[in-house]
Amino acid sequence: MPKAFDAENPPFDRLTPQQIERLRAAIDIGYFRPGETIIGEHAPTEQLFVVIKGHVDVREGAELVSTLGPKDSFDARALMHGSGGQVFVAREEALCYLLPKAVTLALVAENARFASFFYLDISRKLDAVTRDEDDRRAGSIMRARVKDVFLHPAAFITAADTIETAGHKMAEINSNALFVRDGERVGIITGMNLSKAVVLQRQPIDAPVGPHTHFDVVSLSPNDFVYSALLSMTKHNKRRVAVAQAGQYIGILEDIDLLSFLGGSAQLIAGRIDRATSRDDLASAAREIEGQVRMLRRQGLKVDVIAEIASDLNRRLMAKLFAMIAPDAIRSNSCLIVMGSEGRAEQTLRTDQDNGLILAQPVDPEILERFRCDFTSALESFGFPACPGNVMVRNPLWSKTLEDYKAEFRHWLSLPDQNAHMNVAIFFDAAAVAGDAALLDTAKAALVGMVRGEQAYLAHFARAVDAFGTPIGLFNNLITAEGKGDALDLKKGGIFPIVHGVRCLAIERGIVAPSTARRIDRLTEAGALSADVGRELSQALQFLMTLRLDRQLAATSGNSGSLVRPADLSSVERDLLRDAFQVVKQFREIIRRHFNLGLF
Repeated sequence: MPKAFDAENPPFDRLTPQQIERLRAAIDIGYFRPGETIIGEHAPTEQLFVVIKGHVDVREGAELVSTLGPKDSFDARALMHGSGGQVFVAREEALCYLLPKAVTLALVAENARFASFFYLDISRKLDAVTRDEDDRRAGSIMRARVKDVFLHPAAFITAADTIETAGHKMAEINSNALFVRDGERVGIITGMNLSKAVVLQRQPIDAPVGPHTHFDVVSLSPNDFVYSALLSMTKHNKRRVAVAQAGQYIGILEDIDLLSFLGGSAQLIAGRIDRATSRDDLASAAREIEGQVRMLRRQGLKVDVIAEIASDLNRRLMAKLFAMIAPDAIRSNSCLIVMGSEGRAEQTLRTDQDNGLILAQPVDPEILERFRCDFTSALESFGFPACPGNVMVRNPLWSKTLEDYKAEFRHWLSLPDQNAHMNVAIFFDAAAVAGDAALLDTAKAALVGMVRGEQAYLAHFARAVDAFGTPIGLFNNLITAEGKGDALDLKKGGIFPIVHGVRCLAIERGIVAPSTARRIDRLTEAGALSADVGRELSQALQFLMTLRLDRQLAATSGNSGSLVRPADLSSVERDLLRDAFQVVKQFREIIRRHFNLGLF
């Protein structure tokens, strides 16, 4: 094989050095004249072609579906299945590498990662990419730094302070360990040390803590590797180590937090939320949720699992706040709900608030108004920004009685405008967080009952799938917007059309499953979507949400992560993004035909 061949070009970057050498010994180069048919329709091929120079048109019948350029390959379908339905024609003078069929199929058989490139559906491609990511992340976890793990605050007392003082201090900062100063020495005392002193040694609570303090402190830097902390704990038989920077102690790393980081458990944060006794406790737990999302992604969890965990933590937080500040007249007479992506459990990183309140019976206006303001303000202080569309408990439109909601539904359905449609979509995605969930069930059943069978309304409602174009062109190229830094919008161009199209079909069928993925499953079971379409939709949505989450985690403050520059993606990611957008494009056509959107 010519040395100029780029062995780093996917899928050849998945081959071992020995396998690449086998290709080098077998590959040839072919020349094709302008207009020459390289592979005919339904014709077999004995080679896999990789374009070196020039362009090759791909046609289905009389339609030009794409144009291939340097480093693009074809035709895996004809190679694997004996023939393909597309025609490949040299647009201009073209040079191609010719990979013999026998050698290529042998490599496919022995190298699963290389073979994934030849799969026809996005789901199998994504499975292969996920396995690659899992391998990479397994190593990256142990390259994480101590500063990436939750650290307990560095709080100090003196050796002369009492056991009682130490206990109150621990409760105050919600930590199980304190630094103890004794002259020039600094040690650590724990809750277990205090318990042993009082219970086992019969010490009075006004006894000093000095005799019960461990002064053999092991310390690390925030920039030390996580594996160094694990080794230090094991070597010195310690359950916690101090973290110091520039000669000053800045925190304490507990073994349970380190193991949680390595194991990916969210139970600690959930426990802190459940044990919270003040808004400050909740604010502290809220700050940890984004770090949990980062850690879970670093460990390779799929985006739907991460979203479900993050959603559960956010809902726990809101439920605890509700129990903490809602007066009994509201707490025993209502249902607190979250809506939009939070309601679908598809929100990963915290954005703006989407919440509301359904009351069983009217409440004193002054009490209700005070709660509205307190609840929304508290969430803002926890880091949940106010919703630009004002979809919050603070807004009377989203905190009222069940009967008022039903009247509002009728109003929305009588006004076929964009805002009314958006409100229907937002409420349909609602999920109960605290209080009487039956109130939401009743409200949602009423909404679905009003919409089902109203095909004219559903058609208007479904038109939103065309609100944003799919950023893929005639030649399967990704279309960017110069005004956005040559980027494309994953949410508008891909995620939203899937979510809303599935939502429309779900409302039509009376399917109230909470998440888009579950709605797709239910629609497939009901025969509203074919098994192939359902699988492709689920995988495309999973990939787009994963790509968006990764960009959100890497983005600077204020960047939603929805904008992606194709130039910043790997060639595999670009290939999968094209596949995902093709799935979106095809699904939009299904929605257009199903709801007869061509009539508008």
